[in-house]
Amino acid sequence: MQTSRKPWDTTPGVVLDTNVWLDLLLFDDPRTLRLSELVDASCVRLLASAATRAEWQRVLGYPQLGLDTPTQQRLLQSHDALAFRVDEASAAIADHPAVSSRLPRCRDPDDQMFLELAAGAGAVSLLTRDNALLELDRRCRRAAGFAVCRPETWLAGFSATDGPADEAGGKVPRTDR
Repeated sequence: MQTSRKPWDTTPGVVLDTNVWLDLLLFDDPRTLRLSELVDASCVRLLASAATRAEWQRVLGYPQLGLDTPTQQRLLQSHDALAFRVDEASAAIADHPAVSSRLPRCRDPDDQMFLELAAGAGAVSLLTRDNALLELDRRCRRAAGFAVCRPETWLAGFSATDGPADEAGGKVPRTDR
């Protein structure tokens, strides 16, 4: 897992919820193909924390997925190879109570970690298909400056020079925090 960032690096960071990671690494969902290409070309950085990685590992063990141990290990390694680890994001959100207090609360407490990671790491977007998260888009923009949108929406408007588009088709501001 990558853990260092050069101060001049302006690569936009995005947070993926667990289902988008599944689409990307397990299901090879064609809607995430462009995301994989952008990561490979270093045009976007996938952000993860210890908490989101632990969630990924836990989900891989779900019986519904029917994954054997070697497949789980391969998927965990693939995640780690793609993810830029920002464990200090949790500390950053804790150190900034103004952002923490304005950050909306998700109806599903298990999804709060994705909002906190996006806010603390200065992500441009949280990519999800989860309606409980998607409904927080406007509030997250106002409180912490990141969009919450579907991967295909974000990818449809992404350009390496202008950055990603949001759910409404506007540009998500590229900010270096």
